[in-house]
Amino acid sequence: MSRLAVKLEWLEKDPFINFKLRFEKVERQFLTERELQIIEETSFKVPSTQHIKDLFIFACYTGLSFIDVQELKADHLVKGMDGNDWLYTKRTKTDEPLKIPLLPKAKEIIDKYKDDPDLYESGRLLPLYSNPMINRTLKDIAKVCGIRKKVTFHVARHTFATAITLSNGVPIETVSKLLGHTKLSTTQIYARVVEKKVGEDMQNLMAHMREKSDRAEEVS
Repeated sequence: MSRLAVKLEWLEKDPFINFKLRFEKVERQFLTERELQIIEETSFKVPSTQHIKDLFIFACYTGLSFIDVQELKADHLVKGMDGNDWLYTKRTKTDEPLKIPLLPKAKEIIDKYKDDPDLYESGRLLPLYSNPMINRTLKDIAKVCGIRKKVTFHVARHTFATAITLSNGVPIETVSKLLGHTKLSTTQIYARVVEKKVGEDMQNLMAHMREKSDRAEEVS
């Protein structure tokens, strides 16, 4: 805006010309597989709490953001070329197309609500709640489950990127496509925090090197 003001001769010079932005690196909060399992195995008597738990779990297995889950319609659920269920939608934030194969846990949650008359009438796949209500409820869910992390709905997206995909060997290029990122560098933020995957890769490397050494000894 300041450069535009100079161009339009509203200002003689840009007052921010020497100002440099500094960005602090923030670690993305995500759930481990064990923490996610605890939430999955915990049931709640209050219907809204159970619904919000289901929405959160669904996002953990699809990587969708709150607004993208909110916008899901029945016609977004299609059969892919492999004969399995996929979600064909787009990111509201960037308008980037999304094609997501449904993991079994995500499909279970969709099937759970497929006979809900209100959802059927509105053409929606899942229940609808406001973001503030969801985050308040997730805070209570985390407390009940003994999870000492600040759990918000967006943590589900980070969990999908780390505990569900990258930690289980899904290539970062595929994860980037599933998340709807326009730049691979955005996805690489998640790769830095997946210590489990780094450890497993190094263990596999050491095993491979041992096998190679054993074969060399046998030949000699």
